[in-house]
Amino acid sequence: MSTLYSRRTVLQGMSLLSLGLLAGCDDSSKLSFKYGKDLSDKIMGRSFKLKNAQGETRMLGSYRGLMPMIFFGFTQCPAVCPTTLARAAQAKKLMGRDGDRLQVVFISLDPERDTPELLDKYVKAFDPTFEALYGTLEETAATAKEFGVFFEKVPSGDTYTLSHTATSYVFDSRGNLRLGLSASLTAQECAEDLLTVMEVC
Repeated sequence: MSTLYSRRTVLQGMSLLSLGLLAGCDDSSKLSFKYGKDLSDKIMGRSFKLKNAQGETRMLGSYRGLMPMIFFGFTQCPAVCPTTLARAAQAKKLMGRDGDRLQVVFISLDPERDTPELLDKYVKAFDPTFEALYGTLEETAATAKEFGVFFEKVPSGDTYTLSHTATSYVFDSRGNLRLGLSASLTAQECAEDLLTVMEVC
């Protein structure tokens, strides 16, 4: 049976109230995650500029007030990408009403094949609030580099697939990088760590 996490559950488990972290956003706070990796001391993803399916420019500041979770992939990905997006949709539901603040952002690593229309249809099949971003080959490479994301083409018959980093990068509502979620984590594990980020900001 799925476990529905609440802020109360996280507070009890992490004793955040006693640490005084609820007084407001503290950009320097070091968090204690049960499952993911604390990335609070990393500076990544602050200057990317890509477009969504409607042709609107999106950058990190576009999601201020929300908690963006950024994942890199491509629509023809056979396993990791659809699994990660399905997990994100499930984690969002497990978060209850707090899940409304989670903004999943899928950045295409394959602009040669991933058209805006295809990307939009792909991510919204998992959740209608998910957003997909794309850029030119140069913009894609620069954005991936900014996040420290590895990707490369791998020949497959008369076409190709992509090998790429499968980490999801989570920012707090003020645009500070906080958390890295590996592909091996469950939706419940992700939900608990995501709520921990929310308790700080």
